[in-house]
Amino acid sequence: MPNNSVTPDSASVGLTHLDAQGQAHMVDVAAKAQTVRQAVAEAVVVMQPQTLATIEAGDAPKGDVLGTARIAGIMAAKQTAHLIPLCHPLPIQKVEVQIVPDQTLPGYRIQATVKIKAETGVEMEALTAATIAALTLYDMAKGLEKSIEIRSVRLLSKTGGKSGDYRVAER
Repeated sequence: MPNNSVTPDSASVGLTHLDAQGQAHMVDVAAKAQTVRQAVAEAVVVMQPQTLATIEAGDAPKGDVLGTARIAGIMAAKQTAHLIPLCHPLPIQKVEVQIVPDQTLPGYRIQATVKIKAETGVEMEALTAATIAALTLYDMAKGLEKSIEIRSVRLLSKTGGKSGDYRVAER
């Protein structure tokens, strides 16, 4: 049997996704109070200035790069529980994906906001939305440039829940 550094009492020392035998399980959130929770995640996509200009002009060969990426991000947030094994399926009330050009990169900053009133948070849904929007942007623009980079995906903030609020520190 491989040693994966999990001990039977791992759950008692803060590993919430392991049971008393060290087996992965979905956390029981039934006893938790429903609260309003929101998470905001960001993905950064970097490309050549000409690629950015072509997308901004609406001249990409595959069509509406940003609109397609935005819809993909929204759809991805709603599918997170199907993609990440121990995530709870959630009745999401809001998903917003903003894709803003940034000439200093050059490229785009994608920001995904997910909001819910539930027993558990939506950080993974926001991160999934930002990531899939970035991947879709790449897919829609790869005919223009294969070297597009997805450089960063991170949680910017989260509110609600037992652990309280979080906001990323500026770098």
